Amino acid sequence: MKLKEIAAVLNANISCGADKLDEEVEMGYSSDLMSDVLTLDTDNLVLLTGMVNLQAIRTAEMADIRAIVFVRNKKANQPMLDLAKENGMCILESPYSLFKSSGLLFQAGLKPIY
Repeated sequence: MKLKEIAAVLNANISCGADKLDEEVEMGYSSDLMSDVLTLDTDNLVLLTGMVNLQAIRTAEMADIRAIVFVRNKKANQPMLDLAKENGMCILESPYSLFKSSGLLFQAGLKPIY
């Protein structure tokens, strides 16, 4: 699924990485526990989270995640966006809950990791 399709499904704003919207992701993972994200051994996924802080960006960087959707209408601050841009990430911000966002993307065909 292309990132622009994810943005459309989730009614999301693109806060960073608009040039990456044509990139494909194969799977999605939803978590507010960054320690769980670090255990993932997969590539080409989008992370959905309500954890909106620098830790989320740094965790995604360490896990080679190039796209993050912040849910519950939470907004990334400028230091987060600067770090995401530096790491070539796409940051989306959705008004929907983590549960609804996950369900909508699953229904649209995005595969879960497990």
